[in-house]
Amino acid sequence: MRELVEYLVRALVESPDEVQVEELEENGDVVLEVTVAEDDLGRVIGRGGRVANALRTVARAAATKEDCRVIVEILE
Repeated sequence: MRELVEYLVRALVESPDEVQVEELEENGDVVLEVTVAEDDLGRVIGRGGRVANALRTVARAAATKEDCRVIVEILE
């Protein structure tokens, strides 16, 4: 799951080397914390949060295969 989100985010940003995705577990849910360069934050969030919502949707769809719940958080 982490690899999928990391791949997608790296494709969106100008500084792919600064992308970090940390996987945590909270209350049985998988939490993916995405950190990017400050200049790339707008690219990952998108206008009105559309890109961020699309990332969350793809992660949730992939999580159904593994029968778990995924939460994608974009950190500033």
